[in-house]
Amino acid sequence: MSEHHSPSAQPVPEAGLRVSHFADLVRVAQIVYDPSGGLSGRSLSVDWQSFGIPEAVAVDLKILGQRYQFASPHMPPDVIWEQLTPASRKWFIENRAQLAELEETFLARDED
Repeated sequence: MSEHHSPSAQPVPEAGLRVSHFADLVRVAQIVYDPSGGLSGRSLSVDWQSFGIPEAVAVDLKILGQRYQFASPHMPPDVIWEQLTPASRKWFIENRAQLAELEETFLARDED
């Protein structure tokens, strides 16, 4: 699959988004794709809405998480931004400060 960056793609807005927020988003997307953290024999079913993630956004994050399942979360922001739906972009801007907290919730489970 080749990455195509369209010149008509919307630029990342100046909405207080930092590179670290995008890394947090990629890590959360990886968790949404595989909440068990890749542990064999372990399967988790998660109600993402109970974590404040609407169903459509969870679907978008799952796709992103699958695409970058084994990648470093430190991706160029514009590469991540152009892959998000408008609903996911809005959710990301509104919830960027809570992403690390959500990530911590699942990291603790992996340490059991």
